[in-house]
Amino acid sequence: MINQKLLGDNLPLQVSKNLIPEKYIKEISFSIMSPEMIRKLSSVRVIVPDTYDEDGYPIEGGLADLRMGVIDPGLRCRTCGGTIKTCPGHFGSIELVRPVIHPEYAPMLFILLRSTCNSCRKILLPEEDLQEIRKLNVEEAMEVVSEKTKKINKCPHCGAVQEVIKFEKPTTFYIGERQMMPNEVRDELAKISDDDARLFGFVNTRPEYCVLTVLLVPPVTVRPSITLETGERSEDDLTHKLVDIIRVNERLEANINAGAPQLIIEDLWELLQYHITTYFNNESVNIPPARHRSGRPLKTLSQRLKGKEGRFRYNLTGKRVNFSARTVVSADSRLKINEVGIPKIVAEELTVPIRVTDWNIQYCREFLRRKEYPTVVYVTTPDGKRKRVTDVNREEIANSITSGWIIERQIKDGDIVLFNRHPSLHRMSIMAHRVRVLPGKTFRICPATTIPYNADFDGDEMNIHVPQTEEARSEAEFLLEVTNHIISPRHGNPIIAPTEDYITGIYILTKKDTKFTIGEVMDILSLCEMDIDRNKLPKKKEKGEEYVTGKDIFSLLLPEDINLNVKTKLCSCSKCTKETCPTEGHVEIKNGKLLYGAVEKKVLYELISIICQKYGNERAAKFINDVNLVASYTISRKGFTISLDDYKISEALENKIREIDERARKEANLLITRFKNKTLERDPGKSLKETLEGRLMSIFSNVRSEIEKLIETELTAKTPSIFLAKIGARGSMLNVEQISGVISQQSVRGKRLRRGFTKRITSHFEKGDIGPCARGYITSNFYKGLDPVEYFFQACGGRDSLVNTAIGTGRSGYLQRRLIYALQDLVTADDLKVVDQSGNVIQFLYGGDGIDPMKSKKIAEETAVQERE
Repeated sequence: MINQKLLGDNLPLQVSKNLIPEKYIKEISFSIMSPEMIRKLSSVRVIVPDTYDEDGYPIEGGLADLRMGVIDPGLRCRTCGGTIKTCPGHFGSIELVRPVIHPEYAPMLFILLRSTCNSCRKILLPEEDLQEIRKLNVEEAMEVVSEKTKKINKCPHCGAVQEVIKFEKPTTFYIGERQMMPNEVRDELAKISDDDARLFGFVNTRPEYCVLTVLLVPPVTVRPSITLETGERSEDDLTHKLVDIIRVNERLEANINAGAPQLIIEDLWELLQYHITTYFNNESVNIPPARHRSGRPLKTLSQRLKGKEGRFRYNLTGKRVNFSARTVVSADSRLKINEVGIPKIVAEELTVPIRVTDWNIQYCREFLRRKEYPTVVYVTTPDGKRKRVTDVNREEIANSITSGWIIERQIKDGDIVLFNRHPSLHRMSIMAHRVRVLPGKTFRICPATTIPYNADFDGDEMNIHVPQTEEARSEAEFLLEVTNHIISPRHGNPIIAPTEDYITGIYILTKKDTKFTIGEVMDILSLCEMDIDRNKLPKKKEKGEEYVTGKDIFSLLLPEDINLNVKTKLCSCSKCTKETCPTEGHVEIKNGKLLYGAVEKKVLYELISIICQKYGNERAAKFINDVNLVASYTISRKGFTISLDDYKISEALENKIREIDERARKEANLLITRFKNKTLERDPGKSLKETLEGRLMSIFSNVRSEIEKLIETELTAKTPSIFLAKIGARGSMLNVEQISGVISQQSVRGKRLRRGFTKRITSHFEKGDIGPCARGYITSNFYKGLDPVEYFFQACGGRDSLVNTAIGTGRSGYLQRRLIYALQDLVTADDLKVVDQSGNVIQFLYGGDGIDPMKSKKIAEETAVQERE
């Protein structure tokens, strides 16, 4: 008979042909080990506070006893007989003379002592309440018991009056005013029944085990010593701490046996508690950390595990790897979006393995005979022996290789590598690129690919990883290559697209008056690798000279049957048409020809989206690459500059702005007067002060938008300062308004400035002044400059955003990390269900509609066409 309970309730019992059942793990539980279990687990009782003798041999009964494992070559473990490579290590134990509280469980023990009677040690709740609580899970039961027993002064079972129990971190307990010694705490915990202890999570274990009588000593392999250049041994931090524990334990035993005064025994007992507390956690509160002679705090158990430098995050989830490189990233506008420039010094270090077969053996021999880069660095024979290739043995190896050998050659142009920037927050933080070996010492990428990486060129570092198997290389090519990630999976719009200078260059190219000579056009076509006969170019003549317009050149980059009709931000009027629009804000593309309008960010992104949908990602990638090259050429040839004079406004506009500013300040002062007189009408759900602050912020916000419109009207879209913002290349109208108009109200945490001196921000103002200028309203602009007080207020707003960025980055990064770890085993099945590792259905249809956001635009367009038909 097979016991179904062992396999877990409601789990299928599968029996193979030879009647051996498949077993299913129902649950894994962790509990505290009893002293008896620790003694059974232990292979040696450690009694000597030392490691090696004068000859460098492990001392028997010491902290490097051979029964706990070996870390020196030539020695064998006396427990398993293994060597340094095969012995995993074995635990030892230290018998403590007096019990000591485990610091990590002390808060739990406090809840237990406080929630149970001082006399009978039953839970301080009536039996009928306990019956209901026992139905809850452990976390809920513990929370309910802890909350309900806080204010009970009399035991409902034995009637004893309860003394207050206090807890002082990390391990000190008081009953009334008297300190409880660890043996007393242990005795009290031993009185708690198994049923009551189970409510606090002590299943198959006992709470008194949290007060240690035996300390487990980790194997030597966990705390290996190192030999210094001088020949002396340097011990691990854990070993240092264990030496302290054994020595104090010995002293305590000697004093007890000698009949020393109770005060000395208690001091030594307290010292033993200190050493064990810092052994588990050297950052415990209310006690000084244990230190080396140099003053460096010891890195004990807790510090080994937690945090960024701990075992889990540093050694397990993230590790240093081979076949990778890391350096600063910089821009190269001549690279394609799926290329990465690799310094030659890096390319010579990284290698790609090639399996020698009957088909490629001649190619491999030629590679082996090469003495200049790229060449073969290592070879591996069929029996697994790895040899370094040198000029001496190169010819010999080339003649001896056969099928089954592996050659490791240096990476070269065209190889596929993975490129990554930290923090990796979404899918496109790591993509596959093709190698281009370039001079210099930085990685180079096309600026159009910086958006998914969130990279800039102010010192950012990025990593490359070279795939080492054919499967990894094919996965990189078909799943991770940049070309497959042009459309964002979040919103369905292009995420890899021309930016900044490219947008400016394309705008200049497609303006009405942009012309190129035939020679310049041929240069552009050669850049884009387009083979077009110069006689077939759409030429025009002016004063006997032939030229091609920028619009016609842009049309050469487009697929022949693409159509688009868009009105851009450049056009703000409602009366003009595509033929008469002075700012060329009406863009019309018909059958692949740009007929009207100047191309800006919105149009470019729309075109990339359409090309991706209709012609595929490869064609869209070529379009982006061509646009980048043509835009770079145009902005270099035609030029683009911006100066401070572009932000200068007329005297008439300055007077208008001054009037708007004065009017707003008068309105604000009137509101403040009404607030002081208490005649201001209160907004629903707000106090009088909140009403005032809300209305003042509204007034100053209206001022900003009003001035913005006036500046935009005067400077017009032809001024570089305005059109940069309008075409989406860089900046915004807010920048222009603050330079030419007024900086307006500064805010900290969304409100007017309010912190500083008593009843005023700075000493420049009277106490109680809540007027606009005293609370961060700036009437100046950046063009004319700020006075010291305005400069200070402006810095307050700047600092607020800086602090928010710094704090927000850490918080959102940590939340992202937790979310990813919670969702990492979710997958979308073939029938579009979202399931976890166990097959539990999380979502019956992916996203609720089964639509991939990358394809959502295409689906929306197809649906619209069907509806029209």
